[in-house]
Amino acid sequence: MSETITILGLESSCDDTAAAIVRLSDDRGEILASSVHGQTALHAEFGGVVPEIAARAHVEKIDLCVEEVLSATGLPLSAMDAVAVTAGPGLIGGVLAGVMCAKGIAAGAGLPLIGVNHLAGHALTPRLTDGLPFPYLMLLVSGGHCQFLIVDGPDDFTRLGGTIDDAPGEAFDKTARLLGLPQPGGPEVERAAKAGDPARFAFPRPLLDRPGCDLSFSGLKTALLRARDAVVAEKGGLTTGDRADLCAGFQAAIADVLTEKSRRAIAAYLGHGPSDPVFAVAGGVAANGAIRAGLETVCHESGLRFTAPPLALCTDNAAMIAWAGIERFRLGLFDGSDLVARPRWPLDRTAPALLGAGKKGAKA
Repeated sequence: MSETITILGLESSCDDTAAAIVRLSDDRGEILASSVHGQTALHAEFGGVVPEIAARAHVEKIDLCVEEVLSATGLPLSAMDAVAVTAGPGLIGGVLAGVMCAKGIAAGAGLPLIGVNHLAGHALTPRLTDGLPFPYLMLLVSGGHCQFLIVDGPDDFTRLGGTIDDAPGEAFDKTARLLGLPQPGGPEVERAAKAGDPARFAFPRPLLDRPGCDLSFSGLKTALLRARDAVVAEKGGLTTGDRADLCAGFQAAIADVLTEKSRRAIAAYLGHGPSDPVFAVAGGVAANGAIRAGLETVCHESGLRFTAPPLALCTDNAAMIAWAGIERFRLGLFDGSDLVARPRWPLDRTAPALLGAGKKGAKA
């Protein structure tokens, strides 16, 4: 007889406040309800997420998100088996707001508490959407993170490589600001790139001259800044065509780097001998058409199945946190009232810290 587990999940690591209720039944996950309150309008005039504003917005919205999903399902808190919450990594004020709310709910309703690594939520989402068996290869590619992982279990991750500075989504956002495009920058850069010539500007492909799967995008952003300044110095400003060409060249460089690094990661993953090799990608940048096309091509060439969750589950959401909570619940991995909010929390605890991790330790 299969077990049924119902989890309330909370997410508040960056600029999306979210709650969701997910149920495991007959070995399949089902999202019963999901609520996400974004903060784009709050941060628009600042050109990026302001941590203090984000934290206050989480405090104002997170209990409302919980009320919305409970109302949508008609379920009382007593019907939950546990409360799962993002305990890191992320902006500490937002993470703290979610952890404290989850602690209060768990204590008041007499429910177990489960702290979830935000990155594990992304990495385990293909298990919710596609029922992927372990092990599979995962590329997390988002605004704040980029890394290749072999996912061997709910709490067993091997990092093959990751970014040593800016994540791709962060680089897209910075590029949009440099070119006077609105935020969030990823969709705007992709939109402009469709009308551009990717060959006009000779942008670098960072770290392709070195072995391994680590990535770097900070220098690429600097190269775009210099190219922009050269055009402005020559013409006195940027035309729509100039912006399109800069965006196209920048996007092509990121797509080329991710494609080649994915090829290397796939080779390392296949060396582990998986019986059903699968390459999964999650994170908002996975929605970029040029990047996704490159990843699908390299998977086809390597004989791997390619999968990506729906976009709503690639960006930050609480359904992935609830599902990761279910995975941990089944292993008996619970937390107490001493659960702490963590700004940094690497998935692979045995891997050396990536360059630039700082005195506080590895970012992810």
